[in-house]
Amino acid sequence: MEGYDALKLENQLCFPLYAASREIIKRYYPFLEEIDLTYTQYIAMMVFWEKKQISVKELGKKLFLDSGTLTPLLKCLESKGLIERFRCKEDERVVIAKITEQGETLKEKALKVPEQMSGCIKLEPQEAMVLYQLLYKILDQGKDE
Repeated sequence: MEGYDALKLENQLCFPLYAASREIIKRYYPFLEEIDLTYTQYIAMMVFWEKKQISVKELGKKLFLDSGTLTPLLKCLESKGLIERFRCKEDERVVIAKITEQGETLKEKALKVPEQMSGCIKLEPQEAMVLYQLLYKILDQGKDE
């Protein structure tokens, strides 16, 4: 069965990426539960804390999420009072999402999450930087397609 080595799980680059991603997200859970956000809601809020306002299309690109995932996510954030959505006056086809005052207030509570997470992943700073660069190299290649 030598010809089937390519199908072994241990020979797949995608599997440890997938499993590590799930493990890291699982470690976020207790910290995000304190601020009533899922991981996907948290990364979306990180964009809102930085940008304040963004088109839904741009948000999807930034988070690597399709509209089928993004729409329910934004509806949930809106129902929590963290963002609001509206149509662009210049182009009705464009939907804009904007952080609310309540969403800005949540930023203070979220400040401790990155510090809490840094204790959960045992990598040296240099290792973390190399991993970060390699992962973005993969993500950047996907943008061209």
